[in-house]
Amino acid sequence: MNTEQTPGAASPRLRPGWNQPRPEKQPEPTAWPAALALATTLMLWGLVSSLIIIGVGVALFVAALAGWIGNIRHERKQP
Repeated sequence: MNTEQTPGAASPRLRPGWNQPRPEKQPEPTAWPAALALATTLMLWGLVSSLIIIGVGVALFVAALAGWIGNIRHERKQP
């Protein structure tokens, strides 16, 4: 691997035809995936116990999915 530095350059020289990768912005941490997992667990637990637990699981699932999608859409609007 060619890791020689050119004078005054901040990064190693790249092979012909290669491009310097652009830094990507990491998404912000969020609790929505954990809420979605909890909702799925409640829905499955409700199958063996009660319709009330299924209802709570479905409500939490819809809220968590809407929140996660809203969070993704908000992040994509930002430059």
